[in-house]
Amino acid sequence: MIPSILPTYNRAPLSFQKGEGAWLTEADGTRYLDLGAGIAVNALGHANPDLVAALTEQANALWHVSNLYNIPAQQKLADLLVEHTFADTAFFTNSGTEACELAVKMARKHFHDAGQPERTDIITFTGSFHGRSSAGIAAAASEKMTKGFGPLLPGFVNLPFGDHEALSNAITDTTAAILIEPIQGEGGIRPVPDQCLKGLRDRCNYHGILLIFDEVQCGMGRTGKLFAHEWAGIAPDIMMVAKGIGGGFPLGAVLATEKAASGMTAGSHGSTYGGNPLACAVGARVMEIMTDPAFLPEVNRKAGLLRQGLESLVASHPGVFEAVRGNGLMLGLKCIAANTDVVAAGYGEHLLTVPAADNVVRLLPPLTLTDADISEALARLDRAAAKVQASES
Repeated sequence: MIPSILPTYNRAPLSFQKGEGAWLTEADGTRYLDLGAGIAVNALGHANPDLVAALTEQANALWHVSNLYNIPAQQKLADLLVEHTFADTAFFTNSGTEACELAVKMARKHFHDAGQPERTDIITFTGSFHGRSSAGIAAAASEKMTKGFGPLLPGFVNLPFGDHEALSNAITDTTAAILIEPIQGEGGIRPVPDQCLKGLRDRCNYHGILLIFDEVQCGMGRTGKLFAHEWAGIAPDIMMVAKGIGGGFPLGAVLATEKAASGMTAGSHGSTYGGNPLACAVGARVMEIMTDPAFLPEVNRKAGLLRQGLESLVASHPGVFEAVRGNGLMLGLKCIAANTDVVAAGYGEHLLTVPAADNVVRLLPPLTLTDADISEALARLDRAAAKVQASES
């Protein structure tokens, strides 16, 4: 008999009742150190008091009115995003998946209205993840996500990750955009080198096509800048944002330049819940915290501390780990042992990590974790790795 919750998840046998900072607590009081943060969502930690206050204040005033009317909290958040990014405009969604749908529509509508309706193809890359909608799975094109769900949405050209020659040959008169994650998350914490991001920007400029960044997982302070592409000193035309922007409350956005968004006029897109007062009140507070001049330098300091410890951990367990990947507090342990064994051993040490492709264990802790949290995390990872190594001896 099918369970009351559709069985699409392989859940760990854990159930949490409370969270605080980088810690989660089960009903019996057992505490777990959370290096997953809800898959990079709880960027400011669990039950962050500033976010609780923002949500509570808004909840006591107004929850939902729909986008038939002006929403002051939405305007505030849009203004903050425009002020602190490349973008001229923002559209709010409930998730990264919804942001992907709009990014695709926006790119195609841009060229339709520019008199080039043949430009519909969007170039994507193996190992990518852009959500589980029809557009998202077609963009990623992995068998794991597409098998059994055909026919797939056309208009996507999926290329090998890092194959410059394939990219040169793929750009044609029907190409509308290149869509890429500056750091692949689900794909195994694979950063795109800064020079390659610059090269993509140059290619798009040369061919007159759009550059779309998916910063759903790598954005919102995770790499030590507000958005990962800033390290390369370039900007996209369209960007997908979600996860950390809501600090745990469902929220996403598409940011765009005025030129890229020129085709999106009244009636061309919409959302019932997107940009609702509750989500935007929290999102605005997240932005205020992350754009405080002291916030990101502290993220970088803690990232360096964690990275140094992880490099030592890899050296201490050569039969378990191969290397450390990633930037900022978006890190991955490339494993020699099965990554699922490492994650399971972590559960035994009351430590939460997240598996990814390419046999990688992801570490996506709250950006607010303390130095003491980092020391404790490294100690628990060390014990987990020792258990994995012993079991394989």
